[in-house]
Order: sequence, then structure tokens, then C-alpha cells
Amino acid sequence: MGLATRARTRTVLVLLGLIALAAAVDSALLWRAHQRNELIASARPPADGSKAIPELPELRFALAAAQAASGADEAALNAYTALHADTPLGQAARFNGANALLRQAIKVQAGAQPGQAIPLIELAKETLREVLRRDPSHWDARYNLERAQRLLPDADEADVTPEAPARSAERAATTMRAYSPGLP
Repeated sequence: MGLATRARTRTVLVLLGLIALAAAVDSALLWRAHQRNELIASARPPADGSKAIPELPELRFALAAAQAASGADEAALNAYTALHADTPLGQAARFNGANALLRQAIKVQAGAQPGQAIPLIELAKETLREVLRRDPSHWDARYNLERAQRLLPDADEADVTPEAPARSAERAATTMRAYSPGLP
């Protein structure tokens, strides 16, 4: 009987040790996730003094959003462009990048040379169209595309007046002698 209880005791102790090890690993992972979430929520780079770009795409997205909120649209646009991978975060980065382009275009349009806003608006419209191609139900992108269209409407082919044909080109078949177009 003593040998069986020792074997059970050892088995229980090994299981308790494995459970304690799993709990320690889980708590370490939880602590690391908590630290990352705090960095993302604060939208500031790590405090270790390194100027390297953080490895977390979520943190880079939060930093770009903080830059956009502070008015640094160019820096935010560069940060959003770096996140354009085909992920949900990349989709959000495209949308926010298009918004940054529209904000820049509105500032430029209100300035001394409003014509320089045209490429920014066109790029924003193309980026919003890309967002809509990937997710047609993205209503915010639809709304912002409509706003961009109001700033700079697309030139429709129907609105462009066709060139007038040469005067002699249209009458050529009807003025030729001995030519029947095959009509009764």
C-alpha cells in the first residue's frame, strides 16, 4: 500500500508542478500582452529610449493615428502606407491614409495654390476605391469617397463633348456617284 500511495503522490506532485509551470507561462504572456496594450493605448513608442520602429503593427497604427490627430498628416500618411499589408489592420490603414490625404488636400485647397490639391484628392479617391474593392460594405469609405467626389468630380466620358467630325467625312458616301449603300 505504501508504494502505491507514493506513486500517486508523485503523480499528483508532477501534475501540480506542470499546472504551476503552465500558470507561470500564462501569467508571463498575460503580463506581456498587458504591457503591449498599454503602449497601444498610450500611442507612444517604448520607453527604452530606442528610436527603432516598434515591431507591433498595432502599435505602429496607434502611433500613426496619434500623429494624424496631432496634425502631422505627412508622417501619419507614411506610417499608414507602411501598414498596407492585406490584413484588417492594413484595410484600416488604407482608409485612414486616404483621410489624411483628404485633410491635406483641403488645407492645400484653402491656400494660395488650390490646384496643387488635385493630385492629393485623386490619390485619396483611388485609395478609397481600393478600400471599397476589398470591402464593398465599408460605409465610411463610401461616404468619404462621396465627399472627395464633391471636392473634385471625376470627368465622365458622357460629359466630354466628342470632337466634331470632318465636314467632308460624313458626306463622303452620299456624294459619290454610282454608289448605292444598299438601302431600298
